[in-house]
Amino acid sequence: MLLSSVKSTKKLGNLTEEMALKYLLDNGLTLIKKNFSHRIGEIDIIMQDKTAIVFIEVRYRKNTNFGFPEETVTYKKQKKIKSTALIYISRNPKFKNAQPRFDVVAMTPNDEELSINWIKNAF
Repeated sequence: MLLSSVKSTKKLGNLTEEMALKYLLDNGLTLIKKNFSHRIGEIDIIMQDKTAIVFIEVRYRKNTNFGFPEETVTYKKQKKIKSTALIYISRNPKFKNAQPRFDVVAMTPNDEELSINWIKNAF
């Protein structure tokens, strides 16, 4: 499916998150939870990578005319993700000793393919 044919922003967001999830699974991470929400914020994907618990923000832009998708993860957004991650860990004591990591998966269309930039330890 061409992402350009998706009209709904919510559907596009869900589709790009699923594509990011598949990419991360293919690269050895294990899914813990998708779309964890709290009044403070939301985390797109939570995964495990060896001893690290990885909180992943997925970003998509249809072009880079106004910057790359990873540049849209502002300091304010980073703070919200970190605060939400602390809440998730506090509610799931089995992860209290896990090393938290914050990654960004940035996607843009590239001809007929999707360019995926996985930034580990993004913030």
